[in-house]
Amino acid sequence: MDLEKYMMFLEDMSQLILNEVPKADYDSLFNDFVESEFFLLDGDSLLIMCVCEKSLKQGQDLHFFYLVERYLVDLITKGGQFAVVFFKDAENTYFNLPELLPLRTALILHLQHNTNIDVRTDFSGCLSQEWEAFLEESYPYFLIVADEGLNNLQTHLFNFLIIQSWALKINAVLFAGQVADVLRLYAYFMPSRHKNQMFFQKNRRTIENAYRSLIKQLEKCRALAFAPLFGNLKWENMMEEAHETISLLKQLWPEGSDIRRVLCVTSCSLSLRFYHQLLESRSETTAAHQQVEGKPLALQEVEDLCKLHCLSVAFLLCLPLSQRACTRFVTSHWIEDIQTFLKMKKCCDYFILSDVNISESWNLDLTHLSDLSDELLLKNIAFYYENENAQGLHLGNVITKDYEHLWDTVSKLVRPFDVGKPFPLRTTKRPFLKKNPSPIKDTSMEKMPSLGFIPMSCQVVDNFVGDILKDLPFLTSDDPVVTSLVKQKEFDELVHWHSHKPLSDDYDRTKCQFNEKSRDPYYLRSVQKYHVFQRFYGNSLESVSSKFVVTQGIKPRKFYGPTSKKTQETKAEIITRENKKRLLAKEEEKEEKKWSVLSFSIEEEMKEDLNSGIKNLEDFLKSCKSSSVKFRVEMVGLTACLKAWKEYCQSEGETTKDLSIAVQMMKRIYSVVEKYPELLQEADRQVIAKCLRYLGFEELASSLHLTQVAGNVTKEKRKNKYSVGIGPARFQLQYMGPYLLRDERKDPDPRVQDFIPDTWQALVNQVAATVQNRFRKNLPDGEALCGVFTRDYRHDALNSQILITVPACFEILLLAPHRQAWVKRIRYVIFDEVHCLGGEIGAEIWEHLLVMIRCPFLALSATISNPEHLTEWLQSVKRYWKQADERMGQNIASRSVGCRPGSRKDCLLAKQSYRVRLVLYGERYNDLEKHICSVNNGVISFNHFHPCAALTTDHIEKYGFPSDLTLSPREMVQLYDTMFHFWAGWPRAQELCPEEFIHFKNKIVIKKSDTRKYEESLKAELTDWVKSGCVKQARMVLKHLRPGSVISSENMADMFPLLVEKLKQMEKLPALFFLFKLGAVEERARSVKTFLEKKQQRKRPPKADKEAHDMENKLRKVRKSIEKQKTIDEKSLKKPRNMDQSLIHEAEHDNLLKVLEKNLEIPQDCTYADQKALDAQTLQTVFDRVKLTRKGAELKALAARGVGYHHSSLNFKEKQLVEILFRKGFIRVVTATGTLALGINMPCKSVVFAQNSIYLDALNYRQMSGRAGRRGQDLLGDVYFFDIPLPKIEKLIKSNVPQLRGQFPLSISLVLRLMLLASKGDDPGDAQAKVLSVLKHSLLSFKQPRTLEMLKLYFLFALQFLVKEGYLDREGNPVGFAGLVSHLHYHEPSNLVFVSFLVRGLFHNLCQPTRKGSKLFSQDVMEKLVLVLANLFGRTYFPAKFHESPPKFYQSKVFLEDLPKDFKDALDQYNKNVTEDFASFLMIVSRLADMKQEYQLPLSHTDFSGEECEDSQLASYLMSCKEGRVAISPFVCLSGNSDGDLLCPGTLDHVTLRTIGISSSQAPVLCPQRFDNQGRKMPLNAYALDFYKHGSLTGLVQDNRMNEGLAYQLLKDFALTIQSISVSLRELCVNEEDNVVLAFEQLSKSFLEKFNKI
Repeated sequence: MDLEKYMMFLEDMSQLILNEVPKADYDSLFNDFVESEFFLLDGDSLLIMCVCEKSLKQGQDLHFFYLVERYLVDLITKGGQFAVVFFKDAENTYFNLPELLPLRTALILHLQHNTNIDVRTDFSGCLSQEWEAFLEESYPYFLIVADEGLNNLQTHLFNFLIIQSWALKINAVLFAGQVADVLRLYAYFMPSRHKNQMFFQKNRRTIENAYRSLIKQLEKCRALAFAPLFGNLKWENMMEEAHETISLLKQLWPEGSDIRRVLCVTSCSLSLRFYHQLLESRSETTAAHQQVEGKPLALQEVEDLCKLHCLSVAFLLCLPLSQRACTRFVTSHWIEDIQTFLKMKKCCDYFILSDVNISESWNLDLTHLSDLSDELLLKNIAFYYENENAQGLHLGNVITKDYEHLWDTVSKLVRPFDVGKPFPLRTTKRPFLKKNPSPIKDTSMEKMPSLGFIPMSCQVVDNFVGDILKDLPFLTSDDPVVTSLVKQKEFDELVHWHSHKPLSDDYDRTKCQFNEKSRDPYYLRSVQKYHVFQRFYGNSLESVSSKFVVTQGIKPRKFYGPTSKKTQETKAEIITRENKKRLLAKEEEKEEKKWSVLSFSIEEEMKEDLNSGIKNLEDFLKSCKSSSVKFRVEMVGLTACLKAWKEYCQSEGETTKDLSIAVQMMKRIYSVVEKYPELLQEADRQVIAKCLRYLGFEELASSLHLTQVAGNVTKEKRKNKYSVGIGPARFQLQYMGPYLLRDERKDPDPRVQDFIPDTWQALVNQVAATVQNRFRKNLPDGEALCGVFTRDYRHDALNSQILITVPACFEILLLAPHRQAWVKRIRYVIFDEVHCLGGEIGAEIWEHLLVMIRCPFLALSATISNPEHLTEWLQSVKRYWKQADERMGQNIASRSVGCRPGSRKDCLLAKQSYRVRLVLYGERYNDLEKHICSVNNGVISFNHFHPCAALTTDHIEKYGFPSDLTLSPREMVQLYDTMFHFWAGWPRAQELCPEEFIHFKNKIVIKKSDTRKYEESLKAELTDWVKSGCVKQARMVLKHLRPGSVISSENMADMFPLLVEKLKQMEKLPALFFLFKLGAVEERARSVKTFLEKKQQRKRPPKADKEAHDMENKLRKVRKSIEKQKTIDEKSLKKPRNMDQSLIHEAEHDNLLKVLEKNLEIPQDCTYADQKALDAQTLQTVFDRVKLTRKGAELKALAARGVGYHHSSLNFKEKQLVEILFRKGFIRVVTATGTLALGINMPCKSVVFAQNSIYLDALNYRQMSGRAGRRGQDLLGDVYFFDIPLPKIEKLIKSNVPQLRGQFPLSISLVLRLMLLASKGDDPGDAQAKVLSVLKHSLLSFKQPRTLEMLKLYFLFALQFLVKEGYLDREGNPVGFAGLVSHLHYHEPSNLVFVSFLVRGLFHNLCQPTRKGSKLFSQDVMEKLVLVLANLFGRTYFPAKFHESPPKFYQSKVFLEDLPKDFKDALDQYNKNVTEDFASFLMIVSRLADMKQEYQLPLSHTDFSGEECEDSQLASYLMSCKEGRVAISPFVCLSGNSDGDLLCPGTLDHVTLRTIGISSSQAPVLCPQRFDNQGRKMPLNAYALDFYKHGSLTGLVQDNRMNEGLAYQLLKDFALTIQSISVSLRELCVNEEDNVVLAFEQLSKSFLEKFNKI
């Protein structure tokens, strides 16, 4: 079939992928799995990515393999679990690129034989059945693939792979545009969407036919590509000759050999034979046609080239990498004929390598598959023998011997003709290389920056890096770099550097919610309303009444030895105790009266409906405090349960029993026996024993109350009739699991009344509301109990006793020099969710806080797998502070300067502790049970997922059971029964039987702690099975526990409303549904609302809508009549008839309104809202707060249906609406992103994971599933997996939570902020101690001295940069625009570039008003200003492929234009300066490299080190470029790269020494353009400029391919950045009429106006 027939379809397929490219999420592929999800790498895409690396020169095999291994090692060190796939069909795409054929084959062999990588080569193509079966079995989460090949046909092949992967629900990740940092790899992620799956299903046959046509076309291309090289030789004949050549070599070298020698001799001999045949066929053709187009290479010339190649291989065999890295770089190219022959030879290499793999009987060493050829070395040798051979340099004995051996073997393998002797190497005169005026690149002439640091005189520098200064190069005082430094006026952070006005900091610029000093009545009312709402919000979080806090001094403890209580009590204490006793007695009397009133009705209700009666009884118990009354109530309930059980069993007969009544009976027995043992009388014991006997628990009854047992058959039958049919232990485990008694912590904190530690919750707004609701306190004017400080707003932050803040804002206060007096007042810090220390964003801020605080602290987390390491690190920090305190002559008493008057004595009495304690608690209050949702023919069903089903015997053997894999009691019974079933002769079956287990036997009340012991015993036993040889039985147990096949054929997004409806029917609401895309969160919530509306519409009578419409019209007329009547009444008040008319109209209006409301009322089964949960007034109060917000109207409409959504793009009022209504029980369905995972108090009955994502990892799974099971309401939590693959579920359950790993802790802006603190802090000694603590105690360098030294050198580089740019002087004092740079520290390096533009006067040139004397600027000036700012701040990129063939746009330009020329030139100069400094830094830091590792390939560890060959004069001559090879990897040097290449932006990550731990992200360079791995330009998204022009969020969604919520968030950040710049410039400029200041103020105002209209 002709491919032309399918070209249109192939273009459609390409367009489908192209439409998805701009929507791709740029995310981290690895988050917090200890091991990532399993994924696949397309091997050909990997090859193309590395081949296109611009530092790689063609023919440098070892450099190529280094790039491949460096990439793969990076994946592995980040936790990657993957396989590399090479399709057989893909090989066809390289036949017109013969130089890549042997490289691909060698890569496959190398990865298979020299690494542990899983390499798959057994699939013919991506549409094969074997490939489909493999995907269904392994279910990789994504496939990393290229979006463009080396030619169009290869691109089409990649498109087929992407389309087919989507069809099988495998996501695609692009190789293009990937960026790595220390912990993560960022890439474009294209999810498998339902419409793309449907495209494949609808066009499957066409796709298969088009694929076959493509492969046939590729085979034709092979023939066309080989014809010029091999003439009439057939493919099969050439492969056969290759096989024969290898067979002959085996006879010559029976002992085997190295792959480099083998390939050299076989390939040379084979290519010589083929070339000989080609010349013969050409001579016959030429003789026949008598035409000569040009003289081809003679056979003797080809022989000379093969000799040179053999010599180059001898060099490879003898020379270490350290010597080869110094090879000269020959810039001359091969002549055309040589290039043609070399292509033929590469094909021969391919033939040989393809046949090598089957030669297993021969001892062939494949270690050096990565180093088969070095074209640069071959060129060097050829150049020498063409131009420099007169020197007569000696080869050396070892090289000569190897070379002669290789050539002699070639001569034996070339049978048809004689190839001559090894020497001389050149017997012909034709030059192989083209003439070039500069044939050799002179790297020694490359101008490198002065190698050395600028000397500084600063105490921080001396204390931090003083120990290494003596070993570093420093510039002299007369060096041009030093003399060119401009002496700038010192910048004082407290005083305006021009006008001496106070300069605001980040705290001052944060919006103040209330002005603390205002006395305006309107303001005071708004404050009062705010505090009332906060208390209401706090009350929704917990039902704790507000307490009044009374300040008391800390009394010193006195130790007088043991004394009786009476001698210690004062008279006042005795009176207080007696009063409490009387109050308790009075309260008990009240409760007894209350019970006597209610008892009759409750008992009667229990007779009618036991469940309803028990609910009322339990409600009374919750409100009751008297133990004696509670005991009586429980006994009444127990008696009622017994009666109900007897009646039930008598009516049911022998049928299977519903055990819910038995469960209620045992619950009452639990309470009575365990909670009130001291109140039990003999009669009560008899009642309990009787109940136990009726349940069939005779042994338990006897242990409680002995009776004479009658042995007649009638009583035995009666016993069987009432018995539950199973033993007491099994009954309690299987049916009573949620009700088992827990060992709860109920010890209140003595410091705060009614405060129990494990009920504390997180998140700023919730904590603030909780504190305000829980505590009150009388304070002097100007002071507050609770304050808040976030990036969005603040109030009472610095005058409060409790400050609730976020890490970034707390860091602002700790680093602000003039806030240090406030910082010293801090007495305690609670860090919640401290595992964010290992997070993606802001992790370094957590580090800074933990190392800077001086006071005691509490760090909380439920998800850290290496808490001991964290504790050890924190302890090292505290040791530092102890030494610092001693060194500064300080203790806690001397730090009490910051205490308020009157509290100094308390501070003096407090003790400073430097010990860090680790407290571990491993018990969860509620059990969690997991369920898998499956969909079949539109019907949703659930399968219980036993946690052990996630395990394999291999996992148990290697890692054991995960520490947090817990079983519910019924899952324990299920595990025991399965183990018993699959091993008939199990020796410990009796011992571990629930009825015989030592901790269960004869226990009336089995506690949760008892079941944990049983669980541990079962786990230990199953582990023992695996390790003691019973693996088969263990494997069968785990297999049996796995759920059945999960069927999910439909569009799962469409099935979402049915899932919610099913959960409602099962009474599993309220539920949280977690998704990971903002759009999906909103769409799912809307779909549920639409589903309910349609359901209501179906139920409505046919004429209901018309009636509603008519009533609305009548209402409108009545309202008009009322308004008209009011006007008449105002004119004539004396006519009572008119008053009667008004009353009639109002009555009619009220009646119509009631009828209309009833007509429009939502039926109870068409909403999930619980109308009884909130009264109308409270609901309206919550709704009123969002009436003017962006999403307020939609959230209210959703809430009416009991639905809500929650994500980061909602403002805090909108989030509060959802949180309050959900906690109050009004909303019972909430879709959410991870915003609800960390700390927010929104417990629910069920948690549903409704979307797969990279972000659904071990950490988020535990955080999110932890919401299931409301403490005090649900004793069991349910977790459901909807549209999540089974392998992913297993991975989530068995994966450990992540280990905390440090990120790179320093940045240029941070160093500037630290120097600012050190030089301007209120207390210089304290400030310097904090600065040194931050510098010395990064988690990254903990116990890593080499890393610490690297950080010291980076600190020096940062100082050098800041001094050169004029932000610091040589004494370390901030100068110039240091304040502006530090205020914009969120945006490094854009903040540095912006200030450099400002200093150069570029903004003054741009910001010219419309006319002289005007303060207004044209729209053109504003748009150019936005263009400049958009190139600096909030940069987001499109993949390059989208730029190459963009679709039609309607409102936006989409692609951001380049900077104006003057700004572009300034940026280039800035980047040049930075790059030079960074290159100098890299050359200095390179001394820290581990050179042993640098001479090994990163993954295979193939070693290329060794002693240099000194006896070869030629080797020494050709490899004499010793200079310029300091900071560059020796593998990269093979392509002619040198230190001079460090001056080219964008090359750093691929060329530097890999063991120094530095990447290009540490250089404050802002590249104006970014290119992907294949050298294609990646355009910037022009969303900010486009929005400024059209003001449409919809336009950004439609044209700029942005999610609405994400676009809103980015625009908000952009607006805040402009505002921050505007405020800074106004404060920094003396001239109030300055054009730049006025222009930024106009821009800030106009941009915010547009933004606020969204």
